[in-house]
Amino acid sequence: MSTVPQQRLLRTEIPGPLSRELHARKAAAVSSGVGTTLPVYIERAGGGILVDVDGNQLIDFGSGIAVTSVGNAAPRVVEAVRAQVADFTHTCFMVTPYEEYLAVCEALNEVTPGDHEKRSALFNSGAEAVENAIKVARHATGRSAVVVFDHAYHGRTNLTMALTAKSMPYKHGFGPFAGDIYRVPMAYAYRWPTGADNCAEEAFATFVEQVHTQVGESHVAAVLVEPIQGEGGFIVPAPGFLRRVADWCREHGIVLIADEIQSGFCRTGDWFASEHEGIVPDLITTAKGIAGGLPLAAVTGRAELMDAVHGGGLGGTYGGNPVACAAALATIETMRADDLAGAAKRIESIMVPRLRQLAAKYDVIGDVRGRGAMIAVELVAGGGLKEPNAALAAALSAACHQEGLVTLTAGTYANVLRFLPPLVIGEDLLNEGLDIIEGVLGRLA
Repeated sequence: MSTVPQQRLLRTEIPGPLSRELHARKAAAVSSGVGTTLPVYIERAGGGILVDVDGNQLIDFGSGIAVTSVGNAAPRVVEAVRAQVADFTHTCFMVTPYEEYLAVCEALNEVTPGDHEKRSALFNSGAEAVENAIKVARHATGRSAVVVFDHAYHGRTNLTMALTAKSMPYKHGFGPFAGDIYRVPMAYAYRWPTGADNCAEEAFATFVEQVHTQVGESHVAAVLVEPIQGEGGFIVPAPGFLRRVADWCREHGIVLIADEIQSGFCRTGDWFASEHEGIVPDLITTAKGIAGGLPLAAVTGRAELMDAVHGGGLGGTYGGNPVACAAALATIETMRADDLAGAAKRIESIMVPRLRQLAAKYDVIGDVRGRGAMIAVELVAGGGLKEPNAALAAALSAACHQEGLVTLTAGTYANVLRFLPPLVIGEDLLNEGLDIIEGVLGRLA
């Protein structure tokens, strides 16, 4: 259990004076290219609460963007990290290896979808994992083309910017980008032109046609897809679409890469979002929730693919750092012992009905979607119009911040309010956060 009191408490305005002082230091010391959603400076956190330097206790509906799924300073993670730091902090696995790296790879090979023989490799960030998955797919197939989707987000490095759909703020002014990347429509049911019922079949037909005519199946190394799109607005592909794509990839010898960086590790009510659609990716990329807040990422996949790369072709100085590995093992243990996949389902059972009640009351909520503790509302003009309402999303999130609730926005059109509470959040805090959203929405809508 967290030692941080699990209650919302506002001692000052948000942000308070000490946070404002620190934010002035940020302006003088940190690149202005590094943005901040809510400039309150945190000194302690645990469970579903963030405590700032002014003593305010905020309800956390963000989890550091789906990272602290087991909660901040989770006891098993803290104990494992302390023990590992006392032993050693780094040797570089490529120089003198250590058991902790092996244990994480073994755990990933076991917990990821599919009962085939697997191998894993560890990295520092989600973007690194995606880049290395592409490297593996290209090397193993001898092909170069990569197919990605509208509304996708895969990172901020040069290659992953090319893979990402949205320009501002991720790509604007940073080109030229890596080539041989091809974008196709996502099965976005809420916005599909002929309606949700036709979405999966028509989106797949469009996908097949565009790849055939613009690329050629024999040139495609990989199809890269988020089983639930993250920054794009928590878009859940229309049922059956991913299954069709997976079967098509297998038919044409194309590597299917599932980017589970935001959706993985119990976040959606299963260990991985791919499981909801019954697909088994050839490669899967993970990060964020993998290590309780420490930087770690991985590529896990079919042994014949992962072993196709020549010795020394994968790696990195800090990849699979022993402290991060210890944290990951403790995080996976916590998820198993405390049934955090079940906790995510309970969060969904509380959040989704209440948000749908709000959608029935306020027509500016065009869609409620997501799975587990990865839930979003898409905000629109209302009156039967689906015009994206980015202004309302920004205003709603800002008003929640003033009430002591940390929320995040997302979406290609910046009109989605997304919710990523820690999987260990108490039901009282969850309901209090929803009360805040309801009150704010009532005032603004």
